[in-house]
Amino acid sequence: MKIMKPSIEIVDMDSYESILKKIEKIGRVCYKSEGKITEDSAEKFIRSLLTRQHESVIEHENVTVRVVCDRGVSHEIVRHRIASYSQESTRYCNYAGDKFDNQISVIDLASGFQYDLSKENDKAKYDVWVTAMQNAEKAYFRMLELGATPQEARSVLPNSLKTEIVMTMNLRSWRNFFRLRVDSHAHPQMREVAGIIYEEFQKKLPVFVADLEFD
Repeated sequence: MKIMKPSIEIVDMDSYESILKKIEKIGRVCYKSEGKITEDSAEKFIRSLLTRQHESVIEHENVTVRVVCDRGVSHEIVRHRIASYSQESTRYCNYAGDKFDNQISVIDLASGFQYDLSKENDKAKYDVWVTAMQNAEKAYFRMLELGATPQEARSVLPNSLKTEIVMTMNLRSWRNFFRLRVDSHAHPQMREVAGIIYEEFQKKLPVFVADLEFD
């Protein structure tokens, strides 16, 4: 059994400059102010759009992200619309195969819930979780040995099972995703994943998230 931390990879995103110019060009159609476009006018214009909550304009740009998380978190992710998703399938993936190193992978509970494993209670909870994951793996492989198909055997797999999901959203939907999932009220493991994506947006698309505030 392999214990992993969640991770993300931006699969498809145009350059910051090209996105700025595209959104400004589209947005200025609304005001017929195309004549005000200059080399450095885009950021200021987009910031003004967002201040006025004229967010429909930024729906014209999409970003695609690959997320490695547990199945429980993925179930929260796919509730978001408008978006497109492609996810690792437990119906067809046989984790007894060589490409999976003949083991299941699970997402580290201690990471999302910020367990301090030097503390007795946190360590006790973590040990119970590890044992449960190991037992699930044993049950999964035993079912396969008995002739079960992967889609049968998956019924014993845990919520902590690692999954990969590729998600594409327009920039307005991403902003909504961050508002809900980076917030302190979000599930800790969901917040962990959303926070990693948010940090990438801060680096690569700063004007589109600069005004967002979280508890």
